[in-house]
Amino acid sequence: MKQLMGRELLANEFNSNTNEMNQQIEVRPGFLIKGSQISCQRCGCKSNKLRIEAPCYCQNKCFYCLNCLQMGKIRRCSLLYSLVELNQFDSLSSPIMTWQGVLSKQQEKASKEITESVIKKETRLIWAVTGAGKTEMIFAGIEQALKNSERVCIASPRVDVCLELAPRVQSAFPNVPIALLHGTSQERDTYKQLIIATTHQLMRFKEAFDVLIIDEIDAFPFTADKTLAFAAEKARKKRSCLIYLSATPSKKMQKELQNKELIASILPARYHGHPLPEPKCIFLGEKMEGKKVNKRLLNILHHFVNQKRRFLLFSPNIKKMQELEKIVQAEFFTKTIASVHSGDPERQEKVLAMRKGELDFLLCTTILERGVTFTDIDVLVLGAEDRTFTEAALVQISGRAGRHRDYPTGQVVFLYHSLTRDMKRAIKQIKKMNQLARQKGFILS
Repeated sequence: MKQLMGRELLANEFNSNTNEMNQQIEVRPGFLIKGSQISCQRCGCKSNKLRIEAPCYCQNKCFYCLNCLQMGKIRRCSLLYSLVELNQFDSLSSPIMTWQGVLSKQQEKASKEITESVIKKETRLIWAVTGAGKTEMIFAGIEQALKNSERVCIASPRVDVCLELAPRVQSAFPNVPIALLHGTSQERDTYKQLIIATTHQLMRFKEAFDVLIIDEIDAFPFTADKTLAFAAEKARKKRSCLIYLSATPSKKMQKELQNKELIASILPARYHGHPLPEPKCIFLGEKMEGKKVNKRLLNILHHFVNQKRRFLLFSPNIKKMQELEKIVQAEFFTKTIASVHSGDPERQEKVLAMRKGELDFLLCTTILERGVTFTDIDVLVLGAEDRTFTEAALVQISGRAGRHRDYPTGQVVFLYHSLTRDMKRAIKQIKKMNQLARQKGFILS
């Protein structure tokens, strides 16, 4: 019954052979009902609007949770089964970690602080600029936990990040069995010492992890869905280490940091020692009605094309991106251009083509604001004043430029019709990090 250790599952999610059922298995109802307040025990949702009454085989007045329906239907009559996590893992072959890369001075400091937090079971924020090399910094802490037979989970709100992390982590820990869990994964043997999962998958765990590392905590949907934070708390042991990784922590988290309610490791420089590209703002004039072509925009695009620069061109939404694509395809008919958005079935192929240098430029939505790395590109943001482009989004988008050691510079341009507070704040944050990095001697002279 190891499949239930540290897990909390419905009866149809595990082999619930009655002969194997024992008194050690904890059973609790799918919903906690206290007076008029009803909460889902799997995701923590308390909203009446996210519960649906429906006929049920229990033949009583029943309902199910709409909030976590994608994880399988949990009804009022459902039971959740779990076993206490006893960390009964097979002995790991030596060496546990084979990664032999060299950390920068600031990475080394953060790595030691993470390891210390793992030992002391602290909560720590790693506030690292885009391209600081966050993944490599967590390896020593993971190794420390694995040596002590502790269970570790690296979670991210985005499937893309999990898919990119898995091979990198497996390469660093080749002798450690790893389970990769996301909505479409076919993983059956989930009782592994090291887990990489989307934050939604944490709903199926209960007091499992000695160390929980949440990457991209500022990313959608983690920022918009409070039940994911509930799931993260439920998934870790009462005495455990929680590591947050972010380039753009929330205002709430920054306030906790100022009030010394949260400890943090701040990394203001990229691993290669070059400053973050600081965005330049270019006014496009008044907004044009209908599908009129903005000549200033075309002139700017011609400038980048003539300089033989490859670039990402961000649009605030799919409709505007597709309208723009028709215009640029006609204007730059000799160039290889594509567009990509969250619902694009060829999304991965197009991103790969851009990585390989097969595209001259790529139009995109905020789907590419994080989790992707291109070698030598510039970044343009069209309609940077749109509410889609928050301070955090603009900082992340700016971070797509200058990431590679061999190409550490790149232009970032905010193309706007009206200057916004978020644009100003994003630029201020980037400049502040560069200033801090210089003060600490992390920027190459």
